[in-house]
Amino acid sequence: MGTTPKAGFFLACSCVAAIAAVGSIFELSSGTPQYGVAFTSAILTLSVPLGGFFFFAAVRDAKANQ
Repeated sequence: MGTTPKAGFFLACSCVAAIAAVGSIFELSSGTPQYGVAFTSAILTLSVPLGGFFFFAAVRDAKANQ
């Protein structure tokens, strides 16, 4: 079979979270984040576990539908 749309959605969410995490790291390392240190740190703090969660959800869904 193939992957389901749900697995694709989870994988897309994982990619967006990873991009947000990397962007937050670059913003924080610049010294003056555009949206402030607190908000950028909150984005980083949320995007790392969400990225992992969505990635593993995508893998689990794809394996379940093989």
